[in-house]
Amino acid sequence: MRRHFAALLMGLMLLPGAALAERIVAHVSITSQEMKVYHEGRLLYTWPVSTAKRGSVTPPGTYEPEFLSRNHRSRRYNNAPMPFAIFYSGNYAIHGTDQIKRLGKPASHGCVRLDPKNAKILFEMVKAEGMENMRVVIVQ
Repeated sequence: MRRHFAALLMGLMLLPGAALAERIVAHVSITSQEMKVYHEGRLLYTWPVSTAKRGSVTPPGTYEPEFLSRNHRSRRYNNAPMPFAIFYSGNYAIHGTDQIKRLGKPASHGCVRLDPKNAKILFEMVKAEGMENMRVVIVQ
């Protein structure tokens, strides 16, 4: 038990803005266009993402999820599908995309896009653990 707690502390100390209450951390690097997903301080997944293209912004910071939407459609962008959306700051969300070939490169209007299979995994993790136990950390 003591070793598990120490490992959890070590893992969380490596993440900016992390606290012990966070069971899930989605750490997004705008520079590397990837997301690392941690559960209880252990790295579980590293996935390619697409963040904001030129002229748009994915705002860096640490956020808590505001709401989940399994089959969301964008009201701003022609009813575009946003499956398995985790909204974390107003209109900004982590969600699946049908533009999988663009993952790994900036391509969004500011959201964090994932392969829909990966978005579903993260979405289900957050549903199981509770939104209050998840943080989204976005760094340059």
